[in-house]
Amino acid sequence: MSVRALWIISHDKGDNVSIRFSRRFATVEHRAKRLAGSSYVAVPDESTVLHLLLTELGLSDSDKSYVAVRDDCLNCPRSPALELHADSPDKGVLWPVLAISQGPLILACLPLVDAPPEPRPPLSSLLSVSQGLTLLSGLQAFLLSSGGKTDVEGLASRLAMLPSVLSQICPLGTPLDVPLLGSPASPTVPGPAGNQKQPAWKTGLHRGRAVVNVALVETVRSMQYGNRGRQDLWDVYGTVTCKCEVEGVLPNVTVTLTLPPNGSPLQDILVHPCVTSLDSSILTASSVDNYDGSAFSGPYKFPFSPPLEPFRLCSYTSQVPVPPILGLYQLKEEENQLRVSVTLKLHESVKNSFEYCEAHLPFFNRDQMGVVDVKVSSGQLDISKEKNLLIWGLGQKFPKSREVTLEGKISFSGPTPGPNDPLCIGLTAYVKLYFKVPDMTLSGCCVDQHSVQVYSSAKPRIATSRELLSKEYFLWNSTGTAPVSSGQMML
Repeated sequence: MSVRALWIISHDKGDNVSIRFSRRFATVEHRAKRLAGSSYVAVPDESTVLHLLLTELGLSDSDKSYVAVRDDCLNCPRSPALELHADSPDKGVLWPVLAISQGPLILACLPLVDAPPEPRPPLSSLLSVSQGLTLLSGLQAFLLSSGGKTDVEGLASRLAMLPSVLSQICPLGTPLDVPLLGSPASPTVPGPAGNQKQPAWKTGLHRGRAVVNVALVETVRSMQYGNRGRQDLWDVYGTVTCKCEVEGVLPNVTVTLTLPPNGSPLQDILVHPCVTSLDSSILTASSVDNYDGSAFSGPYKFPFSPPLEPFRLCSYTSQVPVPPILGLYQLKEEENQLRVSVTLKLHESVKNSFEYCEAHLPFFNRDQMGVVDVKVSSGQLDISKEKNLLIWGLGQKFPKSREVTLEGKISFSGPTPGPNDPLCIGLTAYVKLYFKVPDMTLSGCCVDQHSVQVYSSAKPRIATSRELLSKEYFLWNSTGTAPVSSGQMML
């Protein structure tokens, strides 16, 4: 496996987006040209790559919600392998461009694929894809440190070290210590953890006290219509990620998930291949079947031999009786202005302590905002007239009543038109909620650090965390039309 090009892009909060580091390997590019023949596509310059990559990831041109080469229904994206159309949709396609994003950085690379471009081979058959992602994951850990965050000076110093690091771990574009092409596939049953060799992209063995980190994150989505004729929808998706930092041989670990006495059983459970044994009853509960109350309700034990890198131990779905925030959005048109009213109610079962909580009210297909006369009962209101957007910052707590309101009038008389959207026409409008609740899950699922068993003489420190995040959390205008689904939302 070899890499034709590598890019590291800074995009913190969308400001000062730029390529912080790039490297091309001429010897690998020469091989790519010989392999591709007449279908060879050269790697564009840095500015073109940056524009194409940000467009494909949906991080540029926020006023353009539809981009044909990315959003056309005939396009079948196969993440994490992106297509970059260097010249036009008909020619000049770079594939597979691998990209991962965390914190302020996007790391991307273009691996060399030793296969005909058409018909395009399945991703699962390309060893270079998994090896390229492994390389990016190692570089990500090096640049952002084990906690996933680093200060500006620390990141700058690590980027300055990157040329010398790459010359050691990826000489002439070929990463060291990766399986050779054509080598036999790994066995279905994972081998002992002690047999894992330290890869070259790991800058050094772990030093210091051994640590086992277990993070539980639940993501909630919701579609609320404020209309008895339309059924509100919501779902919860949970993931458990682990990272073991132990000097020497990695230990065997058992992680246990528990639910409250009245909690709904976890469903659609998927586990990582490193899990060594599992009760079959854990895997039988499915959200597709009608819930009969007889499903296994825990505790859920996952014994495993951890890999070297951070990994997702398991994922699941959960049925909860109510969404965390109930809302009602009413938008009415009066002459040349809109009367807007929003009510948000935090459910009593939800912890009233947010890391952040915001409500975004966009207004599409109208003139630019003019006079905004809107008041909120709690929090702060920011106005972006260029984007026709109201941002209601609710802070870290709801008031004691757990209810907040926004009311007022908005006129549109700007010199330039606001952003367009093919869906939100007329009174079809929405409020989108963004929030994060630390130390809580909607299902009540948790990982007690005392229940994490590590079979090792190193006696590692156990660190556990959990949090609730919003994703695609919409309140549709109850006085207008809205997209309605008759079935369950699919993650």
